[in-house]
Amino acid sequence: MKLSLTPKQQRFVQEYLLDHNGTQAAIRAGYSDKTAKQQGSRLLTETRIQAAVRAGQRKVAKKAEVTVDSLMAELEQARKLALKEGQASAAVTATMGKGKLAGLLVEKHKHSGAIGNYDLSKLSDNELDRLEQILGPLADDGGDPSGAGEEGG
Repeated sequence: MKLSLTPKQQRFVQEYLLDHNGTQAAIRAGYSDKTAKQQGSRLLTETRIQAAVRAGQRKVAKKAEVTVDSLMAELEQARKLALKEGQASAAVTATMGKGKLAGLLVEKHKHSGAIGNYDLSKLSDNELDRLEQILGPLADDGGDPSGAGEEGG
């Protein structure tokens, strides 16, 4: 049998879910400022309050849950708005996003070239990304033509 909360306790739970601060939740729910810390602590030890807080947290988590379906719906909404506003580029971007999300569009990279005797075309995308992370800053800064970069020169 489910025990119900008083309106003041329900308000406390709602307020507690906002910031997880028992004292502030008690004050906003109408408990005395002078005893709010004790009231908040006491309320949070009650089984019925704990159950209501957990139920509220589940509801908030469910509402915030991002799924493939929710992303598809958002992209479709953005695509329709872009078409309505005559923004072809934004509509194409949303359409491409839907295709990627559905797995219909997969980016493929073809790598060619070499560094010294090392053939870059044999590296995976992950290996090339890592190499770019390492070498990118050197390329941006003009490299280290002396070759003495890390030798404590």
